[in-house]
Amino acid sequence: MASRSSSGVGGGSGRTRVGRYELGRTLGEGTFAKVKFARNVETGENMAIKILDKEKVLKHKMIGQIKREISTMKLIRHPNVIRMYEVMASKTKIYIVMEFVTGGELFDKIATKGRLKEDEARKYFQQLINAVDYCHSRGVYHRDLKPENLLLDSNGVLKVSDFGLSALPQQVREDGLLHTTCGTPNYVAPEVINNKGYDGAKADLWSCGVILFVLMAGYLPFEESNLVSLYKKIFKAEFSFPPWFSSSAKKLIKRILDPNPSTRIKIAEVLENDWFKKGYQPPVFEHEDVSLDDINAIFNESADSPNLVVERREERPAAPVTMNAFELISKSQGLNLGSLFEKQMVRVLDLTQE
Repeated sequence: MASRSSSGVGGGSGRTRVGRYELGRTLGEGTFAKVKFARNVETGENMAIKILDKEKVLKHKMIGQIKREISTMKLIRHPNVIRMYEVMASKTKIYIVMEFVTGGELFDKIATKGRLKEDEARKYFQQLINAVDYCHSRGVYHRDLKPENLLLDSNGVLKVSDFGLSALPQQVREDGLLHTTCGTPNYVAPEVINNKGYDGAKADLWSCGVILFVLMAGYLPFEESNLVSLYKKIFKAEFSFPPWFSSSAKKLIKRILDPNPSTRIKIAEVLENDWFKKGYQPPVFEHEDVSLDDINAIFNESADSPNLVVERREERPAAPVTMNAFELISKSQGLNLGSLFEKQMVRVLDLTQE
């Protein structure tokens, strides 16, 4: 659910409105987009809005890819994936309205607490695999999985953000493989770095394995200040386990962090793994009809379409100064309540004398 707290929408004398949403602070920024906090002025619900620059999208010939990705993402209803509600466009921007979660990044939890206990790490890993497996079944690959892209809602439920939207320029070529190197180096599979094409599902699973290691260890399996040295370690899957890892967890991670994608364990096998299955709760799905009319409208209409929204600045009068009752009395020369207090004091004295 989107949060209903009102904090975060920008202060000052004016607010920026897009359609029925009031834009607030910037939550994150990337090459092609920025994410802003927003509030639905009709319902009061808090949202996150991803804003794409149309000019950059056109320049990189990404329209077709973005339309496919957004259409697929809108159809995804999974408890562990950030939900997309609607899409709008102005003449210069595309606005993707998404669920806003309040529990912060999973990364912050590790940074604050250090490593997680095995059972807690497994719980988050199970939710991550549920999300990744579901999206892969819909032909959507993340390509930049890392703890910073894993958010927690107010109940501590893991939500994968940016699924299918983090690496928009990527295309699957005729050989069925992706060919753009992207992602955060420490979490990237060796075949992605190799630049010879890779299977998005296998590459995402490698990143999940690195995330599991980080959750349980509190540090990265592959870390070097020199990029060449880092890549050498990743190519050889050269890492060691801390002593507190259980043998069954080590076996599973070893099979996920297999540098050869053809022998690497598949998600279907991970789901059947004894360590993974401990305390496993299958996800509960929502089944509902989803309309793609808004997406078709913004991509199919001409620039002067009536469906276009306008980003506008709304000037507001300065907010009234808030005062408590006593401040109000002290500032009101014509309002003398002295007699009231005098009568009360007389009554108190009468009672003490009685």
